[in-house]
Amino acid sequence: MRARFATGLLAGVVALAGACRETRDGGIAANGPPVDAADGGTLIVAVPAEPGTLFPPLVTGTQGAAVVSALFDRLAEIGPALETYGDQGFTPRLASRWRWSPDSLSIAFTIDARARWHDGRPVRAADVRFTYLTYVNPAVGSEGAPLLASIDSVTAPDDSTAVFWFRERTPRQFFDATYHMVVLPAHLLDTVPPARLADAPFARQPVGSGRFRLAAWEPGQRLEVVAVPDHPRGRPHLDRVIWSLVPDVNAATMKLFAGEADFYELIRPENLPQLARTPSVRLVDNPALQYGFLGFNLRDPRGAGAAHPVLGDSLVRRALSMAVDRRQLARSVFDSLGITALGPAPRALIPDTLAFTAPAHDPAAARTLLEAAGWRDGNGDGIRDRNGRDLAFDLLVPNSSQTRQRYAVLLQEQLRAVGARVTPRILEVNALVAQLDAHTFDAYLGSWQTSPGLAGMRQTWGSTGGGNVGRYASPAFDAAVDSALTSRDPVAARSHWSRAFRQIVADAPAIWLYEQRQPVALHRRVQVPPLRADGWYADLADWWIDPAQRLPRDRIGLGTPP
Repeated sequence: MRARFATGLLAGVVALAGACRETRDGGIAANGPPVDAADGGTLIVAVPAEPGTLFPPLVTGTQGAAVVSALFDRLAEIGPALETYGDQGFTPRLASRWRWSPDSLSIAFTIDARARWHDGRPVRAADVRFTYLTYVNPAVGSEGAPLLASIDSVTAPDDSTAVFWFRERTPRQFFDATYHMVVLPAHLLDTVPPARLADAPFARQPVGSGRFRLAAWEPGQRLEVVAVPDHPRGRPHLDRVIWSLVPDVNAATMKLFAGEADFYELIRPENLPQLARTPSVRLVDNPALQYGFLGFNLRDPRGAGAAHPVLGDSLVRRALSMAVDRRQLARSVFDSLGITALGPAPRALIPDTLAFTAPAHDPAAARTLLEAAGWRDGNGDGIRDRNGRDLAFDLLVPNSSQTRQRYAVLLQEQLRAVGARVTPRILEVNALVAQLDAHTFDAYLGSWQTSPGLAGMRQTWGSTGGGNVGRYASPAFDAAVDSALTSRDPVAARSHWSRAFRQIVADAPAIWLYEQRQPVALHRRVQVPPLRADGWYADLADWWIDPAQRLPRDRIGLGTPP
């Protein structure tokens, strides 16, 4: 009954924000507000986690990414189809145009002469070169550096021309040059030693070139951006966007239903009945490219380069994967809003889902594998042991995600049934990230928002990827991914991806848990274009509020706290 109710409710309240809208005189405005709509209004976004930094190369998580997207621009922006081959579908941003070399080994971008930083300085080609050098500098430590491996160098022959030089011709050269970096202001950062950029004042008071500028960041309270009135691509339709920083998901949900926030990203199944009783709030489809997993640390967290004493054995990891009933977990946690994951990517991006099979739920086979690996219950306490060590590990869980906290409890129960003791440790996000970066953990519940075209696979699971905190290393997987990303033949690329997925599923560096349908909750007065799958915030400057439905807070002057 509950599943049927939630399914029917979802069908009734999820509104696909249309690609067009009626104007007051009956006309149609494509992908935007009515042509006669006045600009203005305030959007309040409730978020249960505060960004650790706004220095773009080091931003992780959607909270920071949404703010950075509002403040900064890329050279060119990918289209809604998220096509990564060639430059089809890309539209100019800081670059007004671009030119390929005859041998396709370089692209020359012409910087828009109107582009300005929020301090009034013009954007120059030197900013683009500085940006590339910053993202790839090991002293900076950006997780995005591996995504730029195809780029050999960036030159600035004059103030208005930035040239990207590539090591080889690949289908994703243009995507690599534009998607993975927002352009940084060299004049504000080039005197800071790269290793200190993370702690520079810019990380909390960034100056960008986007259609919004930062107005305030009050730690633990709010982050506010305001419209840039004279931006060359047009003024945003909203006056301001405020991220209301609250301690947890319950507080964020309460703000939404109390009318104190207009937008909330993390709607859960248990919120659906209340949403149905709240006519001022609606769900909007958010086709997120995201999946969740239990990631293992394959190396000893005490260092010394040794394998993890429990999780370093692929037999153990495969057994733990077989012990988990992923389908039942997805139903229990998400109801109708979740499905089981197939591997380290959402289904929409996996070229051939029939080419590999994640371990099926089979507790008996899991026990057999653990016996074969030498793990037996020697003292009858229900927990397996080997050479005086229990089959036990800690599981890090972010306090910002009730979804993952629920998963932790259910996983603890299911893994205990095969003789494994799992101890969840709920940590504040920044503390959790610090442990992941230092590799001082056993396992963690993670979630990746993936890049279009699987371009981020090197970053998240490749042996040199900055996001590969579990230190999974497989030459066969790396080679298959490299071949897939560089192949100019789509059929051959699919074959390489199939080989890569078969390898990583067999190695089991993680238990692939779920893909979540992620409709977002939005006040009915706020109108939006179709949300992009790589980030709901991509077109935030085109969101608008009907003047007839504006609240008193919408009429406060720019820069004035509400």
